[in-house]
Amino acid sequence: MQLDIESVSVDINGARLVRDIDLTVPAGRVVGLVGPNGSGKSTLLRCVYRALRPAAGTVRLDGEDLHALDARAGARRVAALPQESTPEFDFTVAEVVGMGRLPHQRGSALGRPSAKDTEVCRDALDRAGAGHLADRAFLTLSGGERQRVLIARAFAQQPRVLVLDEPTNHLDIAHQLEMLTLVREWRRPDTGHPVTVLTALHDLNLAAQYCDRLYVIRRGCIVASGPPDEVLTSDLLADVFGVRAHRVRHPETGALRLLFDRLPADAAVPVPARHE
Repeated sequence: MQLDIESVSVDINGARLVRDIDLTVPAGRVVGLVGPNGSGKSTLLRCVYRALRPAAGTVRLDGEDLHALDARAGARRVAALPQESTPEFDFTVAEVVGMGRLPHQRGSALGRPSAKDTEVCRDALDRAGAGHLADRAFLTLSGGERQRVLIARAFAQQPRVLVLDEPTNHLDIAHQLEMLTLVREWRRPDTGHPVTVLTALHDLNLAAQYCDRLYVIRRGCIVASGPPDEVLTSDLLADVFGVRAHRVRHPETGALRLLFDRLPADAAVPVPARHE
């Protein structure tokens, strides 16, 4: 399922935080949104998982207006892992993951897991490396354990589009790599098709490693887009992030890696070209 963000602007408390964004995530691909703190990444993602409605523009899934769908239909198509997503009550891990099945339940069966629901949730927990936590109280878990449980909940939802806002928060480096590999390789059990992923990432090396395409956002506007190797130039990183970046290659894979220094206060910062 292709995700298209068309001329989207977002206003909050009278301030325009996102301005005229155009962005495409082809079906089955992983697209990353990168930018400084406060640039509008989370605000834009909230429009995609329908926590916010755009002031202008449209979010489309295979051409269909996402915000025109009812809540259940939307939740069957899009699952999200926001930055802060903690249940208010002390559910067990199994109950938290089971919430991902609610969009698939109907009528009097609402909230009553079927055998299929139980199987899907168990598989999602196992894939996220959290099967052993099923009977634990969610609020007793560490930050990293909670993150794995929440991604399992998103997998249990069996969406066509997965929206992730800083999914590696609270994870150590091994689990960061494991989490993003899992997301990139995950296939919907019912179709075998890869899920379409839009994710915001702070770590530019992880973004370069796991994303097919990047969009760079600054002050609510897209300033560059394209494959990571083309977008993450030293000039752009100096201009957008205010750092001096050294581009190097992984000794085994040849993939792009970035090393960072503070940019000298008197350094001239070039204006990067817009990438399309």
